[in-house]
Amino acid sequence: MADTFSFDVVSNFDQQELVNVIDQIRREVTQRYDLKDSGTTLEVEKETITVVANSEMTLQSIEQLLLQKAVKRNLSLKIFDFQPFEMIGGNRVKQQINLRKGLSQELSKKLSKELRDSIKKITVNIQGDSLRVTGKNKDDLQQAINLLKKQDLEVPLQFENYR
Repeated sequence: MADTFSFDVVSNFDQQELVNVIDQIRREVTQRYDLKDSGTTLEVEKETITVVANSEMTLQSIEQLLLQKAVKRNLSLKIFDFQPFEMIGGNRVKQQINLRKGLSQELSKKLSKELRDSIKKITVNIQGDSLRVTGKNKDDLQQAINLLKKQDLEVPLQFENYR
């Protein structure tokens, strides 16, 4: 039997599910009456989604579609960081949507400190964009998970490699 138990705290999302969401939106844009002739384009890069539309109202419709489809695909809405839209040439608007992935250094330090202060019997290590929580007792780790779940953070948290 193992001496210590551990788990990792990460902030991640399923990239393929995001691709599926974008494909569904593109399909709906070509079929829906109010969006059909709008010339709306969606482009996905590694960490951003760029939406170009002919009006602010169309942009808001696409934003609502994105949120609805993401929920249906079990993607957390916290991964989307909507930037303000900007006017571009030809009476068109453009919006960047940044995708949040990984824990920032400041957030990792904050979570690490809160866990160590509230549960004395665990150790927390920052490993790049994730946290490794270790302890001798599984109950302490469960308490740490519950403490993290109660936090209202700007990024979604997942718990992996529970050993």
